[in-house]
This record gives sequence, structure tokens and C-alpha cells, in this order.
Amino acid sequence: MGGTIFDVVCNVFQITNLLIAAGGVLTGIIFGGLPGFTASMGVAILLPITFGMDPATGLILLGALFAGAMYGGSVSAILINTPGTPSAAATVLDGHPMCKKGKAGEALREAVFASFLGGIFGVTVLLLFAPPLARISLMFGPPEYFLLAMFGLTIIATISEKAVFKGLLAGALGLLISTIGMDPLLGIPRFSMGFVNLLDGIQLIPAMIGLFSIPEVLNMIHLHKHPEETPTEELCPDFKNIKIGFPKLKQIIKFIPIYIRSSIIGTGVGMLPGAGGSIASFMAYNETKRVSKHPELFGTGISEGVAASESANNAMASGAMIPMLTLGIPGDSVAAIMMGGLMVHGLQPGAELFTSNGHIVYTFIISLYVANIFMLLFGTFFAPYFTLATKTPRHYLAVSVTLLTVMGSYALRGNMFDVYVMVVFGILGYLMKSHGFSVIPTVLGIILGPVAEAGLNNMIAISTGDNILFFLFQRPISLILIVLTLLSIAFPFYRRIRESRVAI
Repeated sequence: MGGTIFDVVCNVFQITNLLIAAGGVLTGIIFGGLPGFTASMGVAILLPITFGMDPATGLILLGALFAGAMYGGSVSAILINTPGTPSAAATVLDGHPMCKKGKAGEALREAVFASFLGGIFGVTVLLLFAPPLARISLMFGPPEYFLLAMFGLTIIATISEKAVFKGLLAGALGLLISTIGMDPLLGIPRFSMGFVNLLDGIQLIPAMIGLFSIPEVLNMIHLHKHPEETPTEELCPDFKNIKIGFPKLKQIIKFIPIYIRSSIIGTGVGMLPGAGGSIASFMAYNETKRVSKHPELFGTGISEGVAASESANNAMASGAMIPMLTLGIPGDSVAAIMMGGLMVHGLQPGAELFTSNGHIVYTFIISLYVANIFMLLFGTFFAPYFTLATKTPRHYLAVSVTLLTVMGSYALRGNMFDVYVMVVFGILGYLMKSHGFSVIPTVLGIILGPVAEAGLNNMIAISTGDNILFFLFQRPISLILIVLTLLSIAFPFYRRIRESRVAI
């Protein structure tokens, strides 16, 4: 290991490294909680600071920031219906309805506890099984990525059970939006309408901020002008009634299957380059709803939905580091930036990293346990204070959210065009919600569209003229994904038929 376990633990628990880890987690929560200020942005901003640090200390800072940001995204998702990071998009489904019911504190506590357990699970897998799991991730080729995207899109059927047709239309709109930009195969512009800024396609962050935030702002303004129309569930919770502490032991035991299942999904998806936390959280949410005894309650504000999405996206963070450390293939954008930090310090990802520089790698991995503990403590302690945002008068909150949306959209690339994109998607989101359409399928389409298109194009290229279906059936992992996709499509219809028979 390039040093004993005792040396590694002593290095982690040096006062300097502990303070660095604590500061990284707090900074990450702030970056994750501000709409548009993503984990990758925070890591990229702080990366130059690590150049003058000891390699292990620099990695501790970046890893702690990553862990904090993955939880921080749930804060704004729960309180203002705007996911701070793309990974927290699924948390909106039940997190914000819980806030409307006066359960903001409960939702935040569940989010941080699920994030903690998911993070600990992912780090443990990283510590024990990194090399063999990285080899499994190499078995995923273009066909598997295409089918993984298709499997992700079937979630639309589950989250839109009450309005499947509208859900499919919204998902199709998202897929159409994802095609804007340069054709990856032919290299010609598609639907750019002459705008040079659209050649790179629609940026996910401004689009997502607009779809989630602007409709909420417009709703706040409307309710401020017409307070008599405020429904009971829209009233803010009483801050004095928010309890500090962990979830009850009975609830923790009840949710253990959710935590384990979602953490496994998150870690597995994290190992796949380019998949990301948003796919992991939606897949975990979908599976939790599918096996639940009361699936009809999902989306109305229940803790199970928050637990599934948050444990998955935090497990994904550690999963993304497995191929990065062992193969030099980052699992997501943050892992890619961190790999750049490794190489700046003269550390080359691969098998030799765990032998010749094992003391650095294992110091970094063990520090992730410490970072997750800090995240649990900070999240639990500050959870009641986060809910103060819900006590802010609506007109002030509307202005604050608008300011954050503009800042977050502009900060992505320093480009005002992204602000205009956010506004356009905000209007689109408002119109969709006004006519009974959910924006979640549209977000899924935007996220998964490029993954599906790239997988399909590359699959056609490597199939060398063979029948595509025959080509897919020759690959074992593809067969598994096909079966899972068909089951995911069929399950909502099966449940509807079963419920109709029970009603008779």
C-alpha cells in the first residue's frame, strides 16, 4: 500500500486535513445548494488552489467538496423546487411536496441521512472492489449505453402513470431539444436557427433551472397578489416545530432496503463514464416506486422518494472515481476534473497508482469517510436553519430565486445567452405546468437524448452492416438491459390492470 494502514489513518486525521475536509464539505453544500453552481464548477474553481498543496491534501479538499455538493443540491430542490445540481432533479419529485406539507425539516434530514449512507456505501465499494469493478465497466460499449439510455427513458412511464400520454409528449419534447446543435455524425447544424451559441446544443443547467425555477417564481408572484388563493399545503412550516436530530430508528430500519438498492444502483451507474448522478437518482427512484406497496403516494411528498434519489446520487460520486483511479477513465465531469488534479501532481491513474503511490490514494479514499461524516453533522445541524428560507415573504423569495437563477445560468460559461435560454425554458415550464404537463420527462429527455444518440450512432458503426437486433442479442449485458427495459415498460400497465381488478 506504500505505507501502513496506521500511517494512512494518521495522515487523514491530521488537524490540517480535517479542517480542509470540513471546509470542503461546507463549500460543497453551498455550491450544490445554489441553483446552477454545480459540483463540477466548485471543483474546477478550487482546483488551482490544490496545486500548492500536498497531493493527498489537495485530493481531500476536492473529494470533500464533491460529497458536500451532492447533498447540497437537495437543499434548493426541497425548499424552492429547484435542484441545485442535475443529480438532485429526482429529489424534487417528493422533496418539495414534503416542504409544502410543512415537512421541510423532515425532508432535509432524510436527504442528508440518505446522502450519508449512500456516500459511505460508495466509498466502501471504492475501497474494497475498485480494480475488479473497473474491469466490468469496460464491458459497456455503445450498444449498452444506448440501451441504458432507453432503460432510463422508461422511467417516464412510471412517473407519468396518471397522464401517460402527456408524459410521453413531454419526454419526446426533451428528446427533440437534445438534438439541437451539431450533428455528431455529419457535423452539420441542427435546429440552430442561425444562432452560433446553439451549435453546442442546449446547456442542461440553464434549461433545468428555467424549467423548475421560473414557474415557481411566477406562482409566488401570483399568490402574493392573490393571497386568498393560497392553498393550505402551500403554507410554510413553523420554524419552531422543526426538530433537530436523525431519523427515527424504526424508519431507518424500514428504509434499509431502499438505501441498499439505491446505493447499488448509484455506484453501478457512477462507474459508467458519462452516465452521471441524474440518471442514477432517477433509476433508483423508479425502482423504489416499482417495488413499493404504495406507489401511488410517490410524487405526493413521501420520504421514500427522497431517500432513494439522495442515496443513489451520493453513491454515484464514489462510483465515478473507480474507473478514474484504476483506468484513467472518469465516470463524470467532476471525476474528470479531479483526474486533471491527479496528473498535475504527477500521479498517473492506473494499477501503479495503487502500488507506487498507495499512501496518497488510500489517504484520499479514507478521507471520503470523514467527509461524509462532516456532511451528516453539518446537514443535521443546519437543517432547521435551511428551512428559514420558507419563512421569507413570497415577494422577497421570488426576487432572491430570480437573482440566483440568473447568476447560476450566467456563471456556467460567462455567457448571457445561457440566461436567455433559462428564461425561454422558464416560460416553457410555466406553460407546461399550466396545462398539466410534468417537466420531469422533458428533463429526462434532455439528459438521456445525447447518450442514446451517441450510443446508437456508434453501435451502427461497429455493427459492420449486421442486423442491429441480432447484434444486440449477441451481447449478454445488452440482453439484460433489454429485459429490464421491457419489464420497466410493462410494470405500470400491469399494476393498473391489477388495481382495476381489485376495484371490481
